[in-house]
Amino acid sequence: MGRSSRPVLGFILLCCLIVAGEAEYLKYKDPKMPVGARIKDLMKRMTIEEKIGQMVQIERTVASPDVMKQYFIGSVLSGGGSVPAPKASAEAWVNMVNEIQKASLSTRLGIPMIYGIDAVHGHSNVYNATIFPHNVGLGVTRDPQLLKKIGEATALEVRATGIPYAFAPCIAVCRDPRWGRCYESYSEDHRIVQLMTEIIPGLQGEIPSNSKKGVPFVAPGNTKVAACAKHFVGDGGTTKGLDENNTVISMDGLLNIHMPAYYNAISKGVATVMVSYSSWNGKRMHINRDLITGFLKNKMKFRGFVISDWQGIDRVTSPPHANYSLSVQAGVGAGIDMIMVPFNFTEFIDDLTYQVKNNIIPMSRIDDAVQRILRVKFVMGLFEKPLADLSMTDQLGSQEHREIAREAVRKSLVLLKNGKYNTAKPLLPLPKKAPKILVAGSHADNLGYQCGGWTITWQGLVGNDLTIGTTILNAVKNTVDPTTQVVYNENPDANFVKSNKFSYAIVVVGEPPYAEMYGDSSNLSISEPGPSTINNVCGAVKCVVVVISGRPVVIQPYLEKIDALVAAWLPGTEGQGVADNLFGDYGFTGKLARTWFKTVDQLPMNVGDSHYDPLFPFGFGITTKPTKN
Repeated sequence: MGRSSRPVLGFILLCCLIVAGEAEYLKYKDPKMPVGARIKDLMKRMTIEEKIGQMVQIERTVASPDVMKQYFIGSVLSGGGSVPAPKASAEAWVNMVNEIQKASLSTRLGIPMIYGIDAVHGHSNVYNATIFPHNVGLGVTRDPQLLKKIGEATALEVRATGIPYAFAPCIAVCRDPRWGRCYESYSEDHRIVQLMTEIIPGLQGEIPSNSKKGVPFVAPGNTKVAACAKHFVGDGGTTKGLDENNTVISMDGLLNIHMPAYYNAISKGVATVMVSYSSWNGKRMHINRDLITGFLKNKMKFRGFVISDWQGIDRVTSPPHANYSLSVQAGVGAGIDMIMVPFNFTEFIDDLTYQVKNNIIPMSRIDDAVQRILRVKFVMGLFEKPLADLSMTDQLGSQEHREIAREAVRKSLVLLKNGKYNTAKPLLPLPKKAPKILVAGSHADNLGYQCGGWTITWQGLVGNDLTIGTTILNAVKNTVDPTTQVVYNENPDANFVKSNKFSYAIVVVGEPPYAEMYGDSSNLSISEPGPSTINNVCGAVKCVVVVISGRPVVIQPYLEKIDALVAAWLPGTEGQGVADNLFGDYGFTGKLARTWFKTVDQLPMNVGDSHYDPLFPFGFGITTKPTKN
């Protein structure tokens, strides 16, 4: 009996091993299966805790391996300025992201987390990245193919640091330059904003022609990232340009001005949409079910995921966080799928879990959110390649990308004046060969000012130590003839200018860096000592004034003294592009994508308004031809 049972036991054991082997096949892990089947298979395996975890996005500083495993966290982000270390290398970023990812992969179901970052004008949080001009300048180019190239370069640099998700582009239509985020908007005209959505296929890849309407598309592999159209909807239309405030407009106005670019974004397969802090006619967008679920998801057929803004759920109430559980109920109930918590995640998880278990929020709403999040993760190949490698690190700040940024700077410059009077000889292009020239102004030798907000930190930085780039002063020195003496004086007095017998002067002035509400301004003035620099220099010698700003600023009082005037917006790290045009290696081609007002009391004033009386109208820009060398 004992002997004859051994073969039988062996056979039973073999059968068990075969069955166990077959059980190991997980449909959701099979890339050959359709995405829908993979989502369905994974969803039926998930507990309520695992589902709610997918809906949570936390800041990297609280994303310990234990937290990722215990709470099944679906996403992690770097807030503005949140970095592994000051001036961290691409390798340091990759290693940090991978450490967090390994914790996610070690959970029961091994669902990878998705890491997001604000790459809003290039990979702008990261040292040595190429910093492209902010959107206010890019709108001037009216060049969708350039935007696509910028998207491609940005995706490569974001991937170089191991990150697969960028919170860009901002497709706000800024209707009032007093808004502190106006530089994140391509134009006051939705048609230009719509054109510029071509950055999305640059970031994500070109959507296949047979793709279903509204389905997210991110090309698999390691060269593309998930994009995020933001901030839905009406963020650029708030009263007096106050950030996070109330946009008072009819449904027709909302659909005709602020909504059109979302149609373009969705038709190009944008993976995610971020909700705006602002309100529409008094109702916070973060709890607007009619627009998030009714319009975006049901009418526009958007099938990617909807993400909140940073603490967006908290800010539903005034003061923020006043009735958090009610805000969670209203925000998730409105159709937000992923919540950028980003710190107090246990409170969010506890509140949402309680509400689901007590049927305050239906399970169907949770399932909708998780399906959308998983859809994006499956489509982009995150399950197949969750960990980054170091093969892309040389893409960060590459010369090829810097050349694209330099081209973007050239095409974004707008020449507003060239010669003191209509009959006067144009000052630009400037001669490269001259005995002695003056470069002056607070913004001439300041990379931080040149890049603006959302650069290395949230609010931006001052000075030249923040990252690698070329200031306008250095660009001038690189461009002029070796025999030309370049004198730099940040804020010279009139006597200094008169006594030095300069051939001409380049004065670079503008705004300090800022972001979001810290940039809201009721006076839109050039920072001191900019105005006195203009007066001292331009009163004594022929001058070109280059304005570095996130929007049109008050310039009319100084216009008579100025020989030539250039709007350079926030050009980023490649200041050489400014010199390319000033000295005639390339011609000026840019046309205003924003109206330049005379006085702030005219605002808001947009092209087509009955009271339209600008200093420089929408579409204005003097063009020049390159100088033949």
